[in-house]
Amino acid sequence: MSLPQAGLPASTRTPLLSGGDAELKRQELLGYFRETWTLYESLFDCLADEQAYYTKAISLRHPLIFYFGHTATFYINKLIAGGLIDSRVDPHIEAMMAIGVDEMSWDDLDNSHYAWPGVAELRDYRGRVRAQVEAVIQRMPLTLPIDWQSPAWVILMGIEHERIHLETSSVLIRQLPLAWVKPQPHWPVCPDARHDRASVPSNALLPVAGGTVTQGKTDDTYGWDNEYGTLTTEVKPFKASQMLTSNAEFFEFISAGGYQDDRWWDEEGLGWRSFAQATMPTFWVGSPDAPRLRLMAQEVPMPWDWPVEVNQLEAAAFCRWKASQTGQSVQLPSEAEWLLLREQVEGDQPDWQQAPGNINLDWWASSCPVDRFRQGEFFDLIGNVWQWTTTPTNGLEGFRVHPLYDDFSTPTFDGKHALIKGGSWISTGNEALKSARYAFRRHFFQHAGFRYVVSAHQEKMSLNPYETDEMVSQYLDFQYGPDYFGTRNYASALVEIACGLTEKRGAALDIGCATGRASFELARHFDQVTGMDYSARFIDVALQLTHGEDFRYVVQQEGDLVDYRQVRLKDFGLGEAQARRIRFVQGDACNLKPQANLFDLVLASNLIDRLREPTRFLNDVTHMLRSDGILLLSSPYTWLEAYTPKENWLGGIRENGEALTTYQALQRLLAADFEELAVPQDVPFVIRETARKYQHSVAQVTVWRKR
Repeated sequence: MSLPQAGLPASTRTPLLSGGDAELKRQELLGYFRETWTLYESLFDCLADEQAYYTKAISLRHPLIFYFGHTATFYINKLIAGGLIDSRVDPHIEAMMAIGVDEMSWDDLDNSHYAWPGVAELRDYRGRVRAQVEAVIQRMPLTLPIDWQSPAWVILMGIEHERIHLETSSVLIRQLPLAWVKPQPHWPVCPDARHDRASVPSNALLPVAGGTVTQGKTDDTYGWDNEYGTLTTEVKPFKASQMLTSNAEFFEFISAGGYQDDRWWDEEGLGWRSFAQATMPTFWVGSPDAPRLRLMAQEVPMPWDWPVEVNQLEAAAFCRWKASQTGQSVQLPSEAEWLLLREQVEGDQPDWQQAPGNINLDWWASSCPVDRFRQGEFFDLIGNVWQWTTTPTNGLEGFRVHPLYDDFSTPTFDGKHALIKGGSWISTGNEALKSARYAFRRHFFQHAGFRYVVSAHQEKMSLNPYETDEMVSQYLDFQYGPDYFGTRNYASALVEIACGLTEKRGAALDIGCATGRASFELARHFDQVTGMDYSARFIDVALQLTHGEDFRYVVQQEGDLVDYRQVRLKDFGLGEAQARRIRFVQGDACNLKPQANLFDLVLASNLIDRLREPTRFLNDVTHMLRSDGILLLSSPYTWLEAYTPKENWLGGIRENGEALTTYQALQRLLAADFEELAVPQDVPFVIRETARKYQHSVAQVTVWRKR
């Protein structure tokens, strides 16, 4: 197929999920699949030498032969995972080309060596996959609207995945030696450019009224998991540059020694700049004083009025320099600020007769002048190049992964991946939608540039990778995860028992609090709560939660397979009110410090059989309770010498030849200072180890009132 030239009818739009006729929708999906397939293969027409397939464009990614096959293997792997086909086309290719390289660091080199198949072999493979996918589309059950459970969703997943790689592969082609590529008439370059810097229009800052931005995909099109959910943000008034930053405007930063001046670079930027030995944008070639611009398949005289293409680290350095020049708080916009600007663009990709900007391949296979497409008061709010933001990607409230692509978004929720918005000239399908949310490492190169703003917004930047420590993850799931086998949350059950027996609700101590769930539950009822645990890791997690931060963790499914989960206090009706009442501290239950203030309740959950000196703990904690204070002990009494020397076990032993249970020992040890307040009761709990292995235990709960 050939790309539309400027002014010609637009290409096919992203299909709607709904409709009145399932068979017409089937034909629409088939057409969308075929167009995507042909478009992707036409990109590789730009390769003029076989070396271009097998030599890495950059050391951080696979060579293009991988991406030529990868999008086809993706269809087969997802169709098998979804139960839509039961046999492979080529198991060897589908194993070799299943997973790409996630560039997590600029020096994260992939030095693996692969016996890649030949180009002709892959073309044959792609042909067989195409026939297989078309057969699935033509026979699959189809009801409308299409949803996550629909076989058509898997087809759309493959199509939109290939459209992502249409763009990322074009970036790799752009980084190959010029001798290995060739321009193609069906990938036309914009003919308009100003080659005199003085003729480039000056940028200007325009005021933007603040407002409320509500995120969460509601349009009737395919979406990736991170687009769903809700998030409402109040955006304060700010100013935004009328145009994207042009090559000419960025040249001012270069001329001022911006790449050499450490003041404009943060720590991450300095590390990348040193590694890359960068002195100008990656796609500029030649001398920084008289550069040319590398496009996908050719070099051209520098089009000074086209948007500069840089990574986020370079864009942020420019903003710091610009701030020093103007005395204003110049920075990259947040995602919410960009969304407020996006309101000036009418409609969305499925509705366009022709795109209102250089996007969706409706115009050219390159950038174009920054003053070519006016959208409201601004230019290029969408299209031309992607626009970097300051916002790290994250799931919206209610986020959940799609089971057939559980690692699409979640590995990027680490605080290191910044969102890009607006799309580029080659962004099609889902990428061209208002609801699209794509993020890359800040050193990553796309066809991406930036618009700057003057804003009081300060992005909260924190690294937040998924917790993979097995013990921490297991406790997070135990305390905040779903109920298993009809067994209610253990922490909530214990707090309910405690609150049913306490009259005074001043101060409570949750000792052995782990990741803090019982402490938060107690804070619903007590004025002050202290959560204490020996593990600093557990306390760190609990403290993050009190700050309103999400906490992410992985749980094992089976073998190397994991599931990604997230803790939000608000999901449990907990929030700032409870967090204000809690103090989390690290402490040793066998070496408790004297407390100035006494507690009305001490909750010791699953603790006494994990202490080296449980008797010492009971003696010390007695002095920490007020008169009439309540001591609640819960334990499955799983005494192990790994935790408690046998001579210190309270029970589970024979004394003078007679069996001594832990409950009997507690009655003896506590008799002088406590009265037993209730009959012991059993409370079950379940700890998940894997998807098919669980610990089911029964704790005995005893409640004691201090005399």
